[in-house]
Amino acid sequence: MATLSAGPEIERLIQLLAKLPGLGPRSARRAALALLKKRDMLLEPLSAAMRDAAAAIKACEICGNLDTVSPCSLCRDERRDAHLLCVVEDVADLWALERAGVFRGKYHVLGGALSALDGVTPERLNVTSLLERVRHGVDEVILAMNATVEGQTTAHYLIDTLAASGVKVTRLAHGVPVGGELDYLDEGTLSAAFKARRTS
Repeated sequence: MATLSAGPEIERLIQLLAKLPGLGPRSARRAALALLKKRDMLLEPLSAAMRDAAAAIKACEICGNLDTVSPCSLCRDERRDAHLLCVVEDVADLWALERAGVFRGKYHVLGGALSALDGVTPERLNVTSLLERVRHGVDEVILAMNATVEGQTTAHYLIDTLAASGVKVTRLAHGVPVGGELDYLDEGTLSAAFKARRTS
């Protein structure tokens, strides 16, 4: 990234912003400029919020969610069905399901997906703690893996690993999204939709 004719503090801010998902060098420069122009309204409150978050937020000792308490608020919520366990790759996936309001059970965050290229082996994921949780009254494990090669590899591995426990294992359906047009869908999505077809 080419350096600006500005101080090292501004350059460092831009470089750090550029490391965030979805922000490249150009977007990072725009974001930095917006923060600096609105220092009182944006930069200083954001800096304080980030300091507070870094000090207070921790990973839940049970499910792996991020919260200011451990166990997290979802694990402590007695209204949630403890017999249903939804396994996700990352905290972002858990948050997406919570935003959708489609699940009222408990969660388990794996911390990634299996990937030989990236050196992510089962030992690097939260599989051991998942097996331990399944032994304590879980009736169904829902695998909510991403529809990627890594996600599907992880799902197959977990199905094999959980087989000995006797717990019911289900997976999210994949296929044509609501409002999706067939012409715009990739071959993998169409193939998954055909395999998951059901009687109407």
